[in-house]
Amino acid sequence: MPAPKDIPAIALPLPRAGAATENPPPPAAKPAQLVEHFFRHETGRLHGALIRLLGVNHMSLAEDIAQEAMMKALHTWSMGGVPANPSAWITRVAMNLAKDALRHKRMSGEKTDAIVTFLDQTRSPAEDTSSDAPEIRDDTLRLLFVCCHPSIAADAQVVLALKVLCGFSTGEIARAFLSSDAAIEKQLTRTKQRIADAGIGFDIPAGAELAARLDGVLATIYLLFNEGYKASAGDRLLREDLCHEAIRLTTLLVAHPAGDTPRSHALLALMLLTAARFPSRLDEHGDLLRLDDQDRAKWDAPLIGRGLFELVAAAQGTEISEYHLQAGIAAIHCTAPDYASTDWARILSHYDELLRMKPSPIVALNRAVAVAHLHGPRAGLDAIAAIEQRDRLENLYLLHAVVGELHWRLKDHRAAAASFRRALQLAHVGPEQQYLARMVERASESPGVN
Repeated sequence: MPAPKDIPAIALPLPRAGAATENPPPPAAKPAQLVEHFFRHETGRLHGALIRLLGVNHMSLAEDIAQEAMMKALHTWSMGGVPANPSAWITRVAMNLAKDALRHKRMSGEKTDAIVTFLDQTRSPAEDTSSDAPEIRDDTLRLLFVCCHPSIAADAQVVLALKVLCGFSTGEIARAFLSSDAAIEKQLTRTKQRIADAGIGFDIPAGAELAARLDGVLATIYLLFNEGYKASAGDRLLREDLCHEAIRLTTLLVAHPAGDTPRSHALLALMLLTAARFPSRLDEHGDLLRLDDQDRAKWDAPLIGRGLFELVAAAQGTEISEYHLQAGIAAIHCTAPDYASTDWARILSHYDELLRMKPSPIVALNRAVAVAHLHGPRAGLDAIAAIEQRDRLENLYLLHAVVGELHWRLKDHRAAAASFRRALQLAHVGPEQQYLARMVERASESPGVN
């Protein structure tokens, strides 16, 4: 897993995520608002329960049933009011719809009997159907492991998770990834067919398989988080909704014995600690702020506390993963009282270890930033020049943005302008383009630049 896309403190600030867990609906919410809330926050729960009964091969049917249950809720609640336990109401309706669908499709009697048994055992709408119930958590995690199966491409895993676990519509996913509805729908269809062809089971792996599969789940969640805090393209740098879902899924994962590992806690710590800086990443005009320009009073102190708590949990045992090191770097930034107090020596030490553990040009570039802060911009440029396989970074705007910043600090405005100009050509996100355009203008207008 690569290091975070943003470069700490120089050209761009470290990223952040959103709030962590599911929120209750507003006390006086209207039926339409409640349906939207439950569809967003209970999609994974409902889909998981349906897929357990229908089978993984009938994932699309489960989605259709959940959608129909939500539409029935919207209609019924608008006419007769919201029930005391809307979650249980929707579950009951969905299970009845599933029973009808099985009979209509003349699927195996075994499946129909399973649903009848489930309905007989399901609590009444007046009773609680909390998403914290063990069977509900297990269904959601089973679905998470299905979405993150190694036979599915990484980008397809994220798209499928957003659809069946997070309740995103095809249009929302298409907008998040600057794609078309048709392209996303086609990808989802192919992915579901691959799941059917591979005979993927609806279960939580155990033993050695769990260890191997868990790495893939964490990588997919982190990929989702990365796309949220640093979009690949478009006008929006941040997609907080994607970050919310990444943190929610990881919170669910670490609460289950299968996911309660140091590595999982470290990833959650990393996301929470970067989440704390969301409020200060952009100014009131939506322009990008460097780390040294951010108002730390706006950082979310309770979220930092949660992140540090998870980092302590991650320290149990002897395992040190790339998530531990990245979370450690984020913690150093979050606990520094001001920019000048940042412990760049510790950050450099973490990057040295990360480079040994997961050598890559992007990690080396992040390390060069720490070198520049600790030993000066010239040392930073030397560290960049020494990066192995640096050619792999040539089409990455961050390389040229960092080089431009270091030349700017050396007052080599001509070289700075050239690097910022190249970075601008390669940037694809609006706020980054605006920031780089300002730096090109500043460097070009400086003395000694024609």
